[in-house]
Amino acid sequence: MLGICRGRRKFLAASLTVLFVPAITWIYLFAGSFEDGKPVSLSPLESQPHSPRYTASSQRERESLEVRMREVEEENRVLRKQLSLAQSRGPLHHRGNHSKTYSMEEGTGDSESLRAGIVAGNSSECGQQPAVEKCETIHVAIVCAGYNASRDVVTLVKSVLFHRRNPLHFHLIADAIAKQILATLFQTWMVPAVRIDFYDADELKSEVSWIPNKHYSGIYGLMKLVLTKTLPSNLERVIVLDTDITFATDIAELWAVFHKFKGQQVLGLVENQSDWYLGNLWKNHRPWPALGRGYNTGVILLLLDKLRKMKWEQMWRLTAERELMSMLSTSLADQDIFNAVIKQNPFLVYQLPCFWNVQLSDHTRSEQCYRDVSDLKVIHWNSPKKLRVKNKHVEFFRNLYLTFLEYDGNLLRRELFGCPSEADVNSENLQKQLSELDEDDLCYEFRRERFTVHRTHLYFLHYEYEPASDNTDVTLVAQLSMDRLQMLEAICKHWEGPISLALYLSDAEAQQFLRYAQGSEVLMSRHNVGYHIVYKEGQFYPVNLLRNVAMKHISTPYMFLSDIDFLPMYGLYEYLRKSVIQLDLANTKKALIVPAFETLRYRLSFPKSKAELLSMLDMGTLFTFRYHVWTKGHAPTNFAKWRTATTPYRVEWEADFEPYVVVRKDCPEYDRRFVGFGWNKVAHIMELDAQEYEFTVLPNAYMIHMPHAPSFDITKFRSNKQYRICLKTLKEEFQQDMSRHYGFAALKYLTAENNS
Repeated sequence: MLGICRGRRKFLAASLTVLFVPAITWIYLFAGSFEDGKPVSLSPLESQPHSPRYTASSQRERESLEVRMREVEEENRVLRKQLSLAQSRGPLHHRGNHSKTYSMEEGTGDSESLRAGIVAGNSSECGQQPAVEKCETIHVAIVCAGYNASRDVVTLVKSVLFHRRNPLHFHLIADAIAKQILATLFQTWMVPAVRIDFYDADELKSEVSWIPNKHYSGIYGLMKLVLTKTLPSNLERVIVLDTDITFATDIAELWAVFHKFKGQQVLGLVENQSDWYLGNLWKNHRPWPALGRGYNTGVILLLLDKLRKMKWEQMWRLTAERELMSMLSTSLADQDIFNAVIKQNPFLVYQLPCFWNVQLSDHTRSEQCYRDVSDLKVIHWNSPKKLRVKNKHVEFFRNLYLTFLEYDGNLLRRELFGCPSEADVNSENLQKQLSELDEDDLCYEFRRERFTVHRTHLYFLHYEYEPASDNTDVTLVAQLSMDRLQMLEAICKHWEGPISLALYLSDAEAQQFLRYAQGSEVLMSRHNVGYHIVYKEGQFYPVNLLRNVAMKHISTPYMFLSDIDFLPMYGLYEYLRKSVIQLDLANTKKALIVPAFETLRYRLSFPKSKAELLSMLDMGTLFTFRYHVWTKGHAPTNFAKWRTATTPYRVEWEADFEPYVVVRKDCPEYDRRFVGFGWNKVAHIMELDAQEYEFTVLPNAYMIHMPHAPSFDITKFRSNKQYRICLKTLKEEFQQDMSRHYGFAALKYLTAENNS
């Protein structure tokens, strides 16, 4: 249809040119043959020098007009020739991808035609009807495995969501790690008109594990071969994408290309833009067989229903088995096998224009795919170097990628008006809860925060944990924002055990953190630290939500509930593991208290023993935590007794008690109604007491709070009266909820509060 439109338009333009240019020329000549309002004869008789009307100027004018006439006649001859050639070539626009005379819109492997057709390929077509219905669902399949690939998928999805106007259905072939990360991410992202289905990549390993593969993608790089078996049998077509893809246009434009497939075309692919399959990159370079330059499989259009009828599974297996007898292994994973099949069956391919897969690896012909920014459709970072690849315009491509990398994902939660979406239970429950709040309530923003769903990316960096054989392992749990990032290295040096951290960051800050961590030898050497990104939303710091996220994703039976500003004593990890056994924490409800101290010095010679710490207390270098401003918070720890204690001792709960404790992983969560500063730990300790936890102080454990600038939230608490009023209201409501939940035993909390 596009080729017909373009052909008619060219034919009409050429015809008009042939008809009108001579007419205009003769009018010009006729008008120019008048002098002083009278016609000037151009006959040979009157052009003689003896003519009384002859002048030098009129002679020059006639000569120039005659030259112009000859030029116009020559132009007309060329135009007629071009018109006849265009008419004779017209039918070639309908011949599929066996012709080399395609425009960019039709797809081509010829670089000259490719360059000539860029502008035409991206322009609007005459009378073109949209090939994709407004609410038609677009299906996208992605193979994703591991922590790094999960991060890449997020950037890819952002670029797709940014441009999209249609409902999307992502089919994610993921291993257990990627599934856990991405399932939580999409569940908390809550993007309208987006559906996610997962397929177990580990179950597919047996389908391709017999194929030796040298590519860095490993076994997962072969799984696109089995999509006809993996995806639902009623799914007819799907766009398959690598994780290192960035979209610069609406994916519906690519989906519309399916309508151009003809005959037995079942694969939509872009020609490979490197010389890999030409076999001339180095001496004895022997690539897999391919048609010409071969095809790149970073972007694939699959007609699944036709592939199944063609017995695709049998086709690629037989080809792979035959080629492996001589090639021994694949170098480019699934791409080698796809190309070997296409070499034998070229009719399977519809060749996509190369702007649908601009391949940014070293030494490619990618620059031939575009002339201007508007020509770009899909960018493929298919080099192991990724953003460090060599390309003339790499700075522009890198900035485009970084734009989506740091783009606020919350802004992509936009509705597709006019398109019905599937009912989302989580979204409906959220709307119901929010509708029950009174927007005129002065504490409305506090109450709303309790129900806000924050987009969450678990395990942002690689994580490994080997469970302890004695089942006594303890994870340090903490939360932080960007202004506490400098504490991470120090904590890792003080605590060698597993750590679970929830970081409250924007999308841009998450990338800053990634660069910081990757540049730190200390952090990169530790694989037992789980970094969970909770993305910023709203005006309050959701401290207890962050703690709950960090608590929920620990792999050990016990956890040490700490804060990021504290450094644990050297050796605390091993000491706590021994205490867990000694105090039978597995079979009793105990909360083991680690006494907290503080220093006002930014540079501190950290005490290596309890004796050294007591000496520093006596000298005034250290203090019991918040002794000067909030004595009640840690007074029940009984520091006087701790100074001489050699065995654990029990203490009773008191109002406003907020120690740092070691508990089993099944302890209650923190109450989310408390945000920012105030009562966030107090409420949790109160609930532990209500559940009859026994508070036991460890005699040889300690932690020290390091100084820092006041947080934004404590500043708001101190300066904003309404903030303090709302906190008091929330505290009273929490105590009432405790009374309803725990009955008569919880009345002591109301009494203690009144007496304090």
